[in-house]
Amino acid sequence: MVKNYEIDYGGRPLKIEIGKMARQSNGSCTVRYGDTVVLVTACRAKEASPGLDFMPLTVNYMEMTYAAGKIPGGFFKREGRPSEREVLCSRLIDRPLRPLFKEGYSNETQVIATVLSVDHENDPEIIATIGASVALGISDIPFEGPIASVRVGRVNGEFIFNPSLAQQKEGDIDLLVAGSENGIIMVEGGAGFVSEDTLVDALSFAQESMKDIIELQKRIIEECGEPKLEVKANVPDEELVRRVQELCEDRLREALKIPAKLDRYARLDELKKEVIEALLPEYEDREKEIGGIFSDLKYRIMRKTILDENVRVDGRGLKDVRPITCEVGLLPRTHGSALFTRGETQAMVVTTLGTSEDEQKIDALSGWEYKSFMLHYNFPPFSVGEVRFLRGPGRREIGHGALAERAVSKTLPSEEEDFPYTIRVVSDILESNGSSSMATVCGASLSLMDAGVPVKCHVAGIAMGLIKEGDRYAVLSDILGDEDHLGDMDFKVAGSAEGVTALQMDIKIGGVSAEIMREALYQAREGRLHILSKMEEAIARPRAELSEYAPRIVTIYVKPEKIKDVIGPGGKNIKGIVQETGVKIDIDDTGKVNIASSDEEAAKRAIEIVKRLTQEAEVGKLYMGKVKKVVDFGAFVEIFPGTDGLVHISQLSHERVRSVSDVLKEGDEVLVKVIEVGRDGKIKLSRKEALGQSLPQS
Repeated sequence: MVKNYEIDYGGRPLKIEIGKMARQSNGSCTVRYGDTVVLVTACRAKEASPGLDFMPLTVNYMEMTYAAGKIPGGFFKREGRPSEREVLCSRLIDRPLRPLFKEGYSNETQVIATVLSVDHENDPEIIATIGASVALGISDIPFEGPIASVRVGRVNGEFIFNPSLAQQKEGDIDLLVAGSENGIIMVEGGAGFVSEDTLVDALSFAQESMKDIIELQKRIIEECGEPKLEVKANVPDEELVRRVQELCEDRLREALKIPAKLDRYARLDELKKEVIEALLPEYEDREKEIGGIFSDLKYRIMRKTILDENVRVDGRGLKDVRPITCEVGLLPRTHGSALFTRGETQAMVVTTLGTSEDEQKIDALSGWEYKSFMLHYNFPPFSVGEVRFLRGPGRREIGHGALAERAVSKTLPSEEEDFPYTIRVVSDILESNGSSSMATVCGASLSLMDAGVPVKCHVAGIAMGLIKEGDRYAVLSDILGDEDHLGDMDFKVAGSAEGVTALQMDIKIGGVSAEIMREALYQAREGRLHILSKMEEAIARPRAELSEYAPRIVTIYVKPEKIKDVIGPGGKNIKGIVQETGVKIDIDDTGKVNIASSDEEAAKRAIEIVKRLTQEAEVGKLYMGKVKKVVDFGAFVEIFPGTDGLVHISQLSHERVRSVSDVLKEGDEVLVKVIEVGRDGKIKLSRKEALGQSLPQS
């Protein structure tokens, strides 16, 4: 039976249809918002995958080009591997779903969101998240939702619920928020240097905005939902738990105090091995169970120490930031470079400047898009002392790069400031123990300044954590990898001294209150200001000059009607300039001409050629011209290539001239003065007014 539901969501109807499409999945629905339509399905494997220590969930978001009435580009003319946007949207759906599956559930689960229609006004990722919650909710998969998703913008100081694309570009806040009835679970977005209080208000606004859609989902699940699959939680053997504690609890506490990550891991591995070897003869074939109890004990000890003693794994207090060192200009031939080290996390970040030819061209649903700023994040296996096959960037690398790009982009010069470069920043993580994405933000800011990019200010990033047991909680600054893995929140905040530019939050529990978020944001600000002070010691402002190895781009402007003269028939003129000078040249429809070259003299020659091709006659100016044609009433003189004017017989001399040929012949060079340029563009020249004068020295 097909069932339809409708709700007003941000002033527009949101429609959910169940029972019409994809009926062989465990749960499915279509969600329509305006003319944007997404089909979401949820399926699970019939059998559990025992022994997993993670939730085997896969989320795929797919944008079909037919949704926008387009045929795919490329040779094969069909959708290929996921685009960067599809990967990022998949993560946005995955992150709020993942913590809400019932403990003990280990069946392979897949959620697929397929964009069937898009109107370029309503975000498909928002309704894809809602659709995923509905599909899981009505299935027998033990999902403990529902959740909702909303985008929050702010224009002229007013918060906007699910803003249009135009409003998103106009506003100073763009947050995508997901949450349950218990609180916010996931945040992703950027802001234009806004305050912490403003962000808390925005998140509270989002939480309030999601209530109605969550209530609707409850009704849908009640009317259409199937009984949930029963999952047996793993109940540990109490006697075995006691034996593990007796054998290692005190030594485990000591091991967790070792500050160096690799030394601590080595000691923990050694201790775990000792416990397993000691108990295995008595508990045969239960090695994995013993290891799980050991890990649970480590989890409890670490969290209890933080809550009871305010002491963390590496001995720091709750607000302490690890030692920081910053270096710039360490690579001799790059355009800008920086090495940012915070504790055992290290990022080498390099900036490269290019021309408009280096822009990234993206075949998006909305049409071709161009990116002139790119930030790419790499996480090689040696950064954590591992051996792993090298592949292309995964979802994590793409997500971390996008977060850092969002944070740093707010500081870049605008197009109006005439910095016509394509900028690529690459972050290679050399060591990792806690928030390499935020190290990337810091390193990128340093690297851009080292390259001489006129950024507005430094931006820094810090990762915050949370340990919460009942009403007791502790907010942690600059978290380690262990604190991320064993904690309840990963909250990344980036910005300047003026305000926040980007944030990302993932909650592993049911949600957090506005009070905890406010405390975390202000504690993050303290840490951010400390990091900024260290960065400013290395380089406080952009270098005055670009690297000698960076291309120099000179911008000149010509009248739009002169563009054809620069390009020439079939591109003849512009190709000639490139062949003669070796520069890169780009001209847009407004008449803006960018000339790029690392050779200053070559750039100057190219500029002279462009000016010569586009110059116009100026009244009162002298020109050395060449006689092109002699007629009875005067002579036509070319004053520069492609432009000539008439010297009337009366303007040849102060004396009376009986015949033009008595004074001028074809091919003669003659100094003339422009005396009039008519509305029709015809130029009148005078030889007699130029007599006795000479061209000014250039």
